[in-house]
Amino acid sequence: MSIDVKQISEKVSREAATLQAIRSEIGKVIVGQSALVDRLLAALITNNHVLIEGVPGLAKTLTITTLAQAIRASFHRIQFTPDLLPADVIGTLVYNPKTGDFTTKQGPIFANLILADEINRAPAKVQSALLEAMQERQVTIGEHTYPLPAPFLVLATQNPVEQEGTYPLPEAQVDRFMFKVMVDYPTPAEELKILQQHATTRKPQPVAPIIAPEDVERIRDLADEIFMDAKIEEYIVNLVDCTRHPDKYGLAQLKPLIQYGGSPRATIFLAQAAKAQALLDGRGYTTPQDVKTVAPDVLRHRVTLTYEADAEEVTSAQVIKQVLDTVPVP
Repeated sequence: MSIDVKQISEKVSREAATLQAIRSEIGKVIVGQSALVDRLLAALITNNHVLIEGVPGLAKTLTITTLAQAIRASFHRIQFTPDLLPADVIGTLVYNPKTGDFTTKQGPIFANLILADEINRAPAKVQSALLEAMQERQVTIGEHTYPLPAPFLVLATQNPVEQEGTYPLPEAQVDRFMFKVMVDYPTPAEELKILQQHATTRKPQPVAPIIAPEDVERIRDLADEIFMDAKIEEYIVNLVDCTRHPDKYGLAQLKPLIQYGGSPRATIFLAQAAKAQALLDGRGYTTPQDVKTVAPDVLRHRVTLTYEADAEEVTSAQVIKQVLDTVPVP
C-alpha cells in the first residue's frame, strides 16, 4: 500500500499546484475568507453543493463569481424572492398559438455554477424545485428530463433565519448540501485591506482562468484515489454515531439536547471532504486532522437540536465541538 500512496502523492503534488493557483487568483479579489474558499474548492472536487450563511456585505456572492471565473465555468445567479416561481428556476413549457405546439424554455439552472442568492427568502415550493437538480443533476420540464451541464454546483447563500422575510429551508434540501459555512466579519487588518482594494469606482481586475470545466473531472478522479486508512474510516463512523447516541461515548448530557443526529449522508460527506482536504493540502493520504477540519461544516446543519437546547441557548456548533473533543482519535 505504501507504493500506491507514493504514486498517488506524486499525482497530488502536481494537482496541488493547480489548486493553489486557483486560490491565488481568488485571493486577488477576495481578502481573507480562506476557509470559505477551501470549502468551495472541496465541493467542486467532490461534486457537491455548499450553503453559505452570513449577514449581507461579507463578499459571499463575490467569492462565488470569482471562483466561476477561475475555472472558466458558465455561471448564473438566481435572486430568490418571495414571489419567485419554480418555473423561474428550472424553466417551463411555452405555448405557440400559431403551431399549437409547446416548446421548452430552459431556466437559469442550466449552468455549471448556480448562485442561489438569499435562498431562504423564497417559499418552500421554490426551494424544493432545486431538489432533483441537486441530487440527480437533471431537471424535468413537462414530460421530458434534461441533464444539467457538468460540473454542476449549487452554491447557495442565506441570511440568518432571525432576519425578517426569511423562510427555513426544508430538511431534505439542507441535507443535500455537503457544507454549511458560516461567514463572519473580517478582522480589522483584513477590513483595512478591503477598504484600500475596493473603495473605488474602478472594477476589480479580472481573474485569470486556471482550468476549464473538463479538467475538474480529472481532479475528482484523483480525489477518489486519496488513501484513507481503515482506522480513519472507523473514526468517521464513530463521530456520526456519537451525534445519534452520545450516551455511548460518555456524553449523556447531550442526549436530551439532540433531536436527530447525522444521517449516513453525513458519513459519506465526511469521508469525501476529508479526502478533498488532503488533496488541497498536497497529500495523497488523509489524517484525523483532515476529518476534524471539515467536520464542523459537514455536521453543523445535520445535527438537529431539541427545544430544550434552544431554551438553554446551546448551538449545534457547541454540540459538535464536544463530540470532536470526546470521540477517541486514531
